[in-house]
Amino acid sequence: PESDVAVVSILGYDPFKYDVSRGALEALGAGLTMKDGDLALRCNFATLGPNNTIIDRRVGRSLTTEEATELAKAINEQIKLESYSVSFQFRNTLSHRGALIIRSKEKKLSGNITNTDPAYTRIKGIGVAEPEAEMILKKCEPLDKTEEAKISANLANEFTQKTIPVLDQHEVNKKRVKERKLKANVILVRDAGHRLPKFPHLDQQYGFSFVCLADMPVERGISKLAGMHMVDLPPPSKNLEKDCKLRVEKLLETLPLYDCFYIHIKGPDEPGHDGNFNLKTQLIATVDKHFVGNMLQKINLEDHVICVTADHSTPCKLKAHSDDPVPLLISGNKIKADKVQRFSEKECKNGELGILLRGTELMPKLIMHLKE
Repeated sequence: PESDVAVVSILGYDPFKYDVSRGALEALGAGLTMKDGDLALRCNFATLGPNNTIIDRRVGRSLTTEEATELAKAINEQIKLESYSVSFQFRNTLSHRGALIIRSKEKKLSGNITNTDPAYTRIKGIGVAEPEAEMILKKCEPLDKTEEAKISANLANEFTQKTIPVLDQHEVNKKRVKERKLKANVILVRDAGHRLPKFPHLDQQYGFSFVCLADMPVERGISKLAGMHMVDLPPPSKNLEKDCKLRVEKLLETLPLYDCFYIHIKGPDEPGHDGNFNLKTQLIATVDKHFVGNMLQKINLEDHVICVTADHSTPCKLKAHSDDPVPLLISGNKIKADKVQRFSEKECKNGELGILLRGTELMPKLIMHLKE
């Protein structure tokens, strides 16, 4: 699964029941205003080569947020979409990432369209990684025969094509070429949506207050829709140790104010996508020591219930998300320990929790332990 579906599931919502689209969630998390009938798309700055080849879907992970902000400014100022009467707002978020809202006053637009990003496809509206995708810029196509879907696909294609010359000749990219860095000269769009899901709020469902300590737009967008309070955090830096320590500080500051805390640390996911096994293991160890270990030194586990897991697996071999089971730990309060001594996929499958077949099974289990 992609992160949106995985997080929605972990929080107890069935992603097949609710209208979940990554584009809409990213836009909300990025601070864009979305109305029903707007077209929302998740975006990546990428590097385009000859014959529409995608040289790198993430600009080699070298695009700074500051560079992306300059490029986004040029897009918003210089591009006008003319295939239909619409306005748009593009916003970069962190590094190569961004979100796009296209709005028409005349007609509701449709998220039922394909991606231009070749690495992901859509199955029943849910984004799924393509493990052996050909890295060619794809044309956006309508997924149904409605006029709304046709117009929306045309707008996505027009936006994509018009960004190329604006980005390619931008001073940011001229400077990057001189520095022998990849250009950020195209924007890939995917996971379109035309409305936000309407989740029942977690506090009303379970009778506990919830707060979010997450730093990526999609997790923050989901948390807002779930009715969580939000803690402001700086974007993740290249110093994961520092980021982990800051998040423990923020947790301790807010601990007396709320009952339940959703904390999401992205660090180890990126080297999984890059196939960097050594870095991924290092970052997992960093989270273990400087977040989990640091936190356990400062709270009384007998007074709290903690859950440690992952929203999805990102095997280095695949360089993409997979549906492999992820390890799960629940501890604290009156929970009796089993015989598992190490937190890993191999060890956890022998634990007393067994295998949860659906992510939606987790939240009721945690609430049960919390009430005890």
